Amino acid sequence: MTKARMNIVLVHGAWGDASHWREVIPLLHARGYHVAAVQNPLTGLADDIDRTSRLIAAQDGPTLLVGHSYGGAVITGAGHAPNVVGLVYVAAFAPDEGESLGSIFARQAPPPGGAHIRPDKDGFLWLDPEAFQQSFGDDLSNVDALVMAVTQKPIARRCFEDKSGPPAWKTKPSWYQVSANDRMIPPEAERRMAVRMKPRRTITLDASHASLASHAKEVAELIDEAARSQASDQG
Repeated sequence: MTKARMNIVLVHGAWGDASHWREVIPLLHARGYHVAAVQNPLTGLADDIDRTSRLIAAQDGPTLLVGHSYGGAVITGAGHAPNVVGLVYVAAFAPDEGESLGSIFARQAPPPGGAHIRPDKDGFLWLDPEAFQQSFGDDLSNVDALVMAVTQKPIARRCFEDKSGPPAWKTKPSWYQVSANDRMIPPEAERRMAVRMKPRRTITLDASHASLASHAKEVAELIDEAARSQASDQG
């Protein structure tokens, strides 16, 4: 099997949409992969798993899932699809069965960025635009951080309360990228989740939560490594 036949589905996290992958997409496309990026509603974990699963089902052939942040919880559920051959977690949640994101947060001091989350009257959570750069991506350019802050997509509070089902990372090969300077998910939580899942490889970047944008080259290289590995395993 050639790389051109491997599909890569990118899954965004909270306070963003598929455009958060805009730096990674061209790098993967140039390597010959078929790339698709889901636009999830961020209305509930089951809703987002369903939307992602539909995009996975639309892929013709082996598919690698890549999740950033909350997107890691999504691929943990959606990764059971039979055409999914591997999972890549980018500064992401990797819950076990019965865990919620809230319960993962509760195991250590809250991350600094959490102080800037603002609920609205409809049950959705926003990240204060004035604190977006320092919380989400202090290694982004001012322009990139401004655009992300202004175009952010809120996430339903229930997404942090919904419990995960059986995790796909227990049956599918996985890779993990830790962001050492993450202010949205504690780096120690990322390291703990990575150790628990026994990934084929873990890398640590001197990066913020927005590593998919600020360190796109390294993130794309990890995704490429995972895709090449699975292409080889598939024969």
